Amino acid sequence: MRIRIIDAFTDRPFAGNPAAVCLLDTDGWPDEAWMRRVAIEMNLSETAFAHPLPAGAEADWALRWLTPTVETKLCGHATLATTHALLSDGRLDGAVRYSTLSGVLIATPRDDGTITLDFPTAPLTEAAVPDGLAEALGAKPEAAFSTGALGDLLAVLPDEAAVRGLAPDFSAVAAVNRREGIRGVIVTAPADDGAGYDFASRFFTPNEGIPEDPVTGSAHTALTPYWTARLGRDELIGRQVSARSGVVRVALRGERVHLTGHAVTVVDGTLLTEP
Repeated sequence: MRIRIIDAFTDRPFAGNPAAVCLLDTDGWPDEAWMRRVAIEMNLSETAFAHPLPAGAEADWALRWLTPTVETKLCGHATLATTHALLSDGRLDGAVRYSTLSGVLIATPRDDGTITLDFPTAPLTEAAVPDGLAEALGAKPEAAFSTGALGDLLAVLPDEAAVRGLAPDFSAVAAVNRREGIRGVIVTAPADDGAGYDFASRFFTPNEGIPEDPVTGSAHTALTPYWTARLGRDELIGRQVSARSGVVRVALRGERVHLTGHAVTVVDGTLLTEP
């Protein structure tokens, strides 16, 4: 079986967020235990599996995302990577619709080589900063917001230097996440003057086997409504300032968020195992 590793939300290799992609030729899913073993073997934040759907279905492809420990309900970078794989194989003629655990999601290739994802906007509700979060992160958030069904906590810091300088205690972050019943913590701040982007962020989800995710599309479904409201513009540029780093162009479109980025294939090989 063919398997690829594709770096998403970057236009150069060894940056952005790597996802493994398996495009299946079957009309259904392989054995789930096998899929989970593949995700563990790849040991990336996400491994995407997709298979084509018949004509007349609500979508073109069925798509699932697995971390080394859990199945994810929404993943941006692996959706971008899957679309890049389909496009590279000449299997797309315009937009593609995916049937996922978050409903039908649409990805659209652009003439400039980017891909735009159409995702649901995460609703924000101001929340108290959880006990122990400042100590776990090593910095005190100015504000916090719950993100509805996305399941994350959005924590706002005063400046980009504070975001970049975080050295979290991941065991402590995991303990806070478990106690609060959240998937992960999105930390954000305004970009430095002249940075060339509008806001900076990082994402910590040790409960899902990913202490820090390099570039998180789903987190930007919450970052987008926050920063568009704060900055007064509907189209912005975000940079996730992890060690690998990556850029996500975002646009608020009512109850939908458009996330745009590049992708680069870095490994194209054969998985020597069968379901």
